[in-house]
Amino acid sequence: MSLDEPTFERLANETLKYLLGAIEEALGDHLDIDLEGGILTIRLEAGGIYVINRQGPTRQIWLASPASGAWHFDFREGPGKAARWVPTKGGTTLAGLLAGELTAATGDTLTLD
Repeated sequence: MSLDEPTFERLANETLKYLLGAIEEALGDHLDIDLEGGILTIRLEAGGIYVINRQGPTRQIWLASPASGAWHFDFREGPGKAARWVPTKGGTTLAGLLAGELTAATGDTLTLD
């Protein structure tokens, strides 16, 4: 699905805000999380930094993960917030990837939609 710029900005911002709230609520004791200027930064207490940001020119959300490297996610219609973003190189959704990696890193279960 091709998104116009205002729709992309709205959807990407909604997703980043959702991730901030859900991750902070579930794993706040294990990490420091901040959203500023469209960049979500997650610093793990045990070490490692995740950076998630919106990329307007490509209409994607990008993730830099200390566990799995760089990811680019395109929007697709469907339920959820982070579950609507699918990787360009195949695999799980943004929700599935982050939930799995942060659960493994902290030892506490994180569920994202």
